[in-house]
Amino acid sequence: MKYVLALDQGTTSSRAIVFDERGRACGIAQREFRQIFPKSGWIEHDPEDIWRGQLACARLAMQRAGVTAGRISAVGITNQRETTVVWDRRTGIPVHNAIVWQDRRTAARCASLARHGRAPLIARRTGLVLDPYFSATKLEWILDSIPGLRIHAERGELAFGTIDSWLIWKLTGGRLHVTDPSNASRTMLYDIHRGVWDTGLLKLFNIPASMLPDVLPSSHVHGKTEARLLGGPVPIAGVAGDQQAALFGQGCVRPGMAKNTYGTGCFVLLNTGEKAARPRGGLLTTLAAHAGTRQYALEGSVFMGGAVIQWLRDGLRLIRKSPDVEALASTVQDTGGVFLVPAFTGLGAPYWDPNARGTIVGMTRGTSSAHIARAALESIALQSAELLQIMQKESGTRLRELRVDGGAAANNLLMQMQADLLGVPVVRPKILETTALGAAYLAGLAVGVWKNRSEIATRWQAEARFEPRMKRTEADERLGEWRRAVQRSLDWEK
Repeated sequence: MKYVLALDQGTTSSRAIVFDERGRACGIAQREFRQIFPKSGWIEHDPEDIWRGQLACARLAMQRAGVTAGRISAVGITNQRETTVVWDRRTGIPVHNAIVWQDRRTAARCASLARHGRAPLIARRTGLVLDPYFSATKLEWILDSIPGLRIHAERGELAFGTIDSWLIWKLTGGRLHVTDPSNASRTMLYDIHRGVWDTGLLKLFNIPASMLPDVLPSSHVHGKTEARLLGGPVPIAGVAGDQQAALFGQGCVRPGMAKNTYGTGCFVLLNTGEKAARPRGGLLTTLAAHAGTRQYALEGSVFMGGAVIQWLRDGLRLIRKSPDVEALASTVQDTGGVFLVPAFTGLGAPYWDPNARGTIVGMTRGTSSAHIARAALESIALQSAELLQIMQKESGTRLRELRVDGGAAANNLLMQMQADLLGVPVVRPKILETTALGAAYLAGLAVGVWKNRSEIATRWQAEARFEPRMKRTEADERLGEWRRAVQRSLDWEK
C-alpha cells in the first residue's frame, strides 16, 4: 500500500491527513492556532505558530496512520490563499506577522489605485478585482511600514510568499523558495495568461522581483523534506491553494463542473477548461491546479461562511458547539422575515465593498435566537446562490449539480437551503476533506501513485444528494429580499 501525506493549512487551523492509494484517510491530526486582531478590520497570524502546528500535525497523523517516512510516497500541500508572509532569507525569521486574506487595512490604498484608473489593468492581467483581499497591497504595506525594510528587500535579502511558500521553505531548511500557479494567481502580481510575474504590476506596487518565489506546476516534484522533520526525506510533489485543491479533489476536472467549499468563507469555483473567461459581474478568473495542462476557473469569493456560525458560538453565545446550530435553526419553520448580512470584514463577490459591515434586518419583538440562527445559516446559502446565478449567466453554462465540501457541508439543513435556492441538486461526497484530498492527488500524480486525472475523477463518490423543493418563484423572491438587505450594509464604514 502506498501513502501520501497532505498538509492542509487553513485560516483557523492546521491539519494533516495520511491517505492511502485508495483515497482513504488513515490518520488525521488537527490543531487550531491563534488569531491576532491588532485593530478593527486587521487580522494577522504568527508564521512560526503556523509552522510549528503544521509540523506537529504531520507527525501525529503519520503516527496515527502507523506509517513512517519511508512509506510516504509524497507530501502534498494546500493552504489558505492570499495570506502574506515576508521573511529574512539568511535567518528564516519573519519580519512581520502574516497578514491574513480577510485583512482590510489596505482598503484606502486600493481605493486610491481605483481612482487613478488601475483596476482595468489589474483585471486584464490577473483576472482579479482591485481589493485588499489579495496579496499585493499587503506586501506593499509591510515594506512601507517597517523602517529600513525596503533597503533589505532591494538587496535581495527578503523573501515573500503565501503560506505554501513559507511551509516549503521550512520543510526544506530554506533550500526551496517556490509556489504554484494557483497560489501565484491570487497575489495580484501574476499574469495568468502568460504565466509570469508581471513587471508592470511589480513596478506599480514597488515590489522587488528578487522577493518572489519560482512558480512550478501544482503536480511536480519540487524537492524533498529535511530528513530530521518527518523521520526521513519525503518528496514534496503537490502544491495548490485550498480552493483549487478542493476543485481537483472533487473531481471537477472538466469544463462546466462546479464546487462550493463551506469553510471559514465560501468559495465557488466553476471549471472553464483551457480558456480564461472574462471576469465580469464581480467574479474572478483564476488559475486552477496545474496538473499537465493549464486550466482556468471562474470564482466567487464569500468572506464569511462557516465563520458566521463561529460568531453565533463565540460572539453571541447562542450555541455551545458549531454543529448545534442546525438543531436550533430547525426549531422554527423560517427566519420570520429576518435577514443577516455577515459583512463583518466587508463583502466579497459580487459587491467587493471593504466598507460594508454586518447587518441584521427584519427583526420584531417575536424574533428569537432560533430565527437569528436560521438567518445566519441561510445567509451562507444566499451568498453562494447569488454567485452561482451570476456565474451561470457570465459563462453561458447551465449548472447541472453543485458538489460541496468543507466543514459546514455536513449541515443537512444548510445543504437543503442551498439546493432550494439554486434549483439544482447539491451533492455531498463521502469524503468531505476534499481540499486535503486534492493536495494528495496532485502529489500522488507526480510520483505515480495515481496514473492520471481520469483515474482520480472516477474515485469520487456521493454520500448524500439534496434535491430542490422550493418553488422557483419563492426562491427568486427570497434572493430579491436578500439583495435588498445587502444594500443596507454597503459602504457603512467611512
